[in-house]
Amino acid sequence: MERRAFMGVLAGGLCAAPLAANAQGLAKTWRIGWLSSRTSRSDDANFVALQNGLRELGYVEGRNIVFEKRWSGGVAEQLPGLAAELVRTKVDVICTTGTPASMAAKGATTSIPIVFAAVAFPDQSHLVATYAHPGANITGVAFVDGEYGKRLELLKEALPRSRRVALIYNSENRASVLALEETQRWAKSLDVVVEPNSLRGPQDLRGIFEAIARARPDAVMTTADTYVLSHQTSIVELAAKSRLPSIFPDRQFVQAGVLMFYGSSIAEMYRRAAAYVDRILKGAKPADLPVERPVKFDLIINLKTAKALGLTIPPSLLVRADEVIE
Repeated sequence: MERRAFMGVLAGGLCAAPLAANAQGLAKTWRIGWLSSRTSRSDDANFVALQNGLRELGYVEGRNIVFEKRWSGGVAEQLPGLAAELVRTKVDVICTTGTPASMAAKGATTSIPIVFAAVAFPDQSHLVATYAHPGANITGVAFVDGEYGKRLELLKEALPRSRRVALIYNSENRASVLALEETQRWAKSLDVVVEPNSLRGPQDLRGIFEAIARARPDAVMTTADTYVLSHQTSIVELAAKSRLPSIFPDRQFVQAGVLMFYGSSIAEMYRRAAAYVDRILKGAKPADLPVERPVKFDLIINLKTAKALGLTIPPSLLVRADEVIE
């Protein structure tokens, strides 16, 4: 898949950042914190994307940067303590994944710069003051709000007779709740009822899957909550076992066997976050770096899954797909 372009929003352009750190930067070993609510295994692609982005800018682990990595393994209650650990190690920048980790980092420090990625509604969840002027010590790369409802619209186009869609979200994550509400607003105009299922911890998995199996909705989808996405394997198995068409916000899901993906590249968000880290290490203030949002999105359709479910995807949808898995 061709890498999709992201919008450069800074004067002088984050996209135009030089491909090597300056001599002053190379003379110092920078300490970069990584804070995630996922497991190290489920988050590996995102961390590697950040590493690759930094490498393109001249930062090489073991030479001029070192990483302090903290994963909560899906236990949100651990995030504040892990954020405090990173502050005590005196990292130069904290990179965060998703809203819960970003909120924990923001609560732990007002002085260490924070760069987030894969965050939804950062203004409404009070991570930043505005997209253009984040304020304080935090900035980064966010989702585009409307893509949540767009997924429901595409699902409806693929399944015109669908009336009920189960949505798995995290009620403990304000951004995930806002994504649910956004999807529900779109549902009214599409004559669809969205049935929420909150996944807050491992203890909820079995109950959610049993509830969805009993309810027999026409399809299933999730928000892009980092904890929800960390259960990719279980959710893909649920969709397959229940023979439910599905659309998800992470391309790894469709590659693992669900029906459709629509959205921006999450890994690309972390690669783009490297440009923020670079600017900050060279003296820029997070408050002066506008939040970046993707402007192009991918639609991937898994025809193998469609055939297994006995579905015929409309040609009008197939021609718009960026990739078709056959």
